[in-house]
Parts: sequence; C-alpha cells; structure tokens
Amino acid sequence: MASPSRRLQTKPVITCLKSVLLIFSFIFWFTGVILLVVGVWGKVSLEVYFSLLNEQGTKVPFVLIGTGTVIVLLGTFGCFATCRGSTWMLKLYAMFLTIIFLVELVAAIVGFVFRHELKSSFKNSYKKAQNDYKHPQDASSRAVDTIQKNLHCCGVFNFTDWASSAYFEKNGLPQSCCNLTSGSCTEDELKNMTVAQGKVFNKGCFASVTLVMESNMSVVAGISFGIACFQLIGIFLACCLSHYITNNQYEMV
Repeated sequence: MASPSRRLQTKPVITCLKSVLLIFSFIFWFTGVILLVVGVWGKVSLEVYFSLLNEQGTKVPFVLIGTGTVIVLLGTFGCFATCRGSTWMLKLYAMFLTIIFLVELVAAIVGFVFRHELKSSFKNSYKKAQNDYKHPQDASSRAVDTIQKNLHCCGVFNFTDWASSAYFEKNGLPQSCCNLTSGSCTEDELKNMTVAQGKVFNKGCFASVTLVMESNMSVVAGISFGIACFQLIGIFLACCLSHYITNNQYEMV
C-alpha cells in the first residue's frame, strides 16, 4: 500500500492524465464521426464511380462507415473507462486502440500496393460497360452517362473508343458525349466520327475518373493516417494512467 504522502503526490499526476485522456477520447470520438460522414458522402456522391469497380471496390464506403462507427463506440467507451478509473477497462481501451491502429496500418499498406489494380479494374469495367451500353436499361449504362456528363469526357481514352461498340453501330455516340457548349448534337452528327469530333468531348473518361478518385482518396488517406498516428497518443495515455492507478492503489471517485 502506498503511503498517504505518496498518494497525495501522485493524485495531481493521475488527475492530469485523466483530463488529457478524456480530451483525447473526445477528439478520437469526433474523428470517428468524421470518418462516418466521409463514408456516407462517398456512398452517395461517388457511388457512380464505385459501381464500375469490382466487388471489393464497391465496399470502400462501407469500410469507412464501419470504421467510423467502431471509433465512435470505442471513443465513448474510452471516456467511460477514464471517468471510472478502472485499470482493466483502461487496458482494454489501450488494446482496442492498438488493434485498430494495426488494422488501419495494414489497410493503408494494402491500399497503396493494390492501387494500380483498382485503376485497372475500373478501366476494364468501364470498357465492358461501354461495349454493353444499352441506355437507359441498366445501371452500368446510367453510370457511364453520369460520368461522361459530369466529367465532360467521352470513351475510355477518347471518343473514338465508342466505334467498336454495338450501340455506336446503330445509334452513334451517346448524347452524354455531347459538348453542349458547341450546341446540341443531332443523331446524324453523332454517327459520323469526323463530324462528331467538333461536337463531343474529346477527352477520355479513364484519366478524368482516375484524377477524381485519387484526389478524393488522398483526402481519405490523409484523414485515416492522421487518426492512426493520433491513436498512439491514446495508447500511451491509457497505459500510463492504468500504470499509475495500479502502482499507487489510487481509486478514482
């Protein structure tokens, strides 16, 4: 049992650690809310891009939503554990933080290693959607139209990619390729590649979509990396507080 004088000296230290850990837990909880919002935003705003990826690619927003939810729950648990001053709860909190940190680290490494496969997957899926284009009968055709209209592009690499599609043979280029700043496009103009060159978007969609996805993913990656590094502080604080309470038999009230 620690002496009264020793306990009196360590009380301010533990109180300080408790306050700092509470602040950390609240900030950590808030970062979970941010990830949750980013995941929902990605599901709603970038769904058209993810719809042309493979099955793994479409799960990206759900991964962010799930991670955000876990962080919110864990942040709440951290606040409760800190207020109670329970050593076993603090150790459990530190363990959970460590697990999440390692998961985020592995996910970041895997995402970096397989980023080129993600691009390749999108390119192949976009080519298939273009060749199978049957506007407006299926979701992939609507996705192609949305991308071409919003990003002002046409085809995978340029508008001539449509020449090999079954849709072009019957109908010409889709109306979503039409550059309205050059005026409206007639069906005859869209069936003639030479004439269409001055009426449609000449830029390919692969480069445009890749740029959009990389810019948005870099924001998500930056936020995730910041959260992962921030967790190291929480692990250190939780372990220190648990250590002080254990060694001094200090009971938080």
